[in-house]
Amino acid sequence: MRNHPVLLAVVPEALSREFFDKTSRGLLQDAAVALGGTAMFRVDSFPGDINLDEVRVLVTSWGLSHLGAELLDRMPSLGLVAHTGASIRSFITDEVFARGISVTQAGQAMAPAVAEVSLAFTLTLLHRIHRMDHAMHEGTWPDATVFGTQHELSGSVITVVGASRTGRAYLSLLRALEARPLIVDPTLDPAEASRLGAELVPLDEGLKRARIVALHAPSLPTTRHLLGTRELALMPDGAGLVNTARSWLVDEQALLAEVRSGRLDAAIDVFDEEPLPPDSELRTLPNVVVTPHRAAGTHEGRLRQGLIVAGEVHAWARGLPLAHSVDAHRLRLMA
Repeated sequence: MRNHPVLLAVVPEALSREFFDKTSRGLLQDAAVALGGTAMFRVDSFPGDINLDEVRVLVTSWGLSHLGAELLDRMPSLGLVAHTGASIRSFITDEVFARGISVTQAGQAMAPAVAEVSLAFTLTLLHRIHRMDHAMHEGTWPDATVFGTQHELSGSVITVVGASRTGRAYLSLLRALEARPLIVDPTLDPAEASRLGAELVPLDEGLKRARIVALHAPSLPTTRHLLGTRELALMPDGAGLVNTARSWLVDEQALLAEVRSGRLDAAIDVFDEEPLPPDSELRTLPNVVVTPHRAAGTHEGRLRQGLIVAGEVHAWARGLPLAHSVDAHRLRLMA
């Protein structure tokens, strides 16, 4: 085992197996050789007993320690941080950029899976499948007085909040199935929205017109509780909320009040408290679908994440440009 690694992957073993197949491991090994090492060095958590003087590439996963000055001082040769996930705000600091360290991440790999779950949630709510399923498990043979009016996606107005990578992937699915998408995003102009196949509208208008509202915005100070009591009240009776982004975007108590009343339905993959407490009312309501923050957890998506990271490391080791780099300005706009 190399005691002075040039490429250190702080990725737990189970996740490492999910991310890195033979191809991506080969790319990482080639990169290590190009950097003067012989193999990728992997640890489950950040090591306290390994000499990190020669580390030039740090591959990261969820739960990484804050990369402040003290930790970076242990890696004076570090030139690249490559994250296997999407969100890096919790551990990438200004000090990283001040030292000229490049940063990249694999968020693009997660977009297709999350978009598909958002679509599955959308179809479930439109067709009232969740309400029917709940009633069937209760032993009844439900009719429309129990589950409400069913709708097709074709022709339905769907408001997408946030033209993120996932928001754009979701929009492409909506267009393919002939929905009528609206987009809410202050960074877009009408022409760009049109290119995405959507009509650009203000948030209030998007909420009022939508049969389904799907959240794909980042968690920024300006998006905290973007949907609260006032905003949720603008949604039509019988409309549905899809959240595969961040619970940060929604006042969870305000949403609970709306779904408890039966006025709105919801499909949620993200929560203020995770794991969701066993006694959470969201678990029992017949008009709510809940999943355990796994929208991005597909086999194919995990392998894409690993391949993106391995490709970025391989390129950087050979002095080639990064395809998924993040700078300090872009980081401020990311989740």
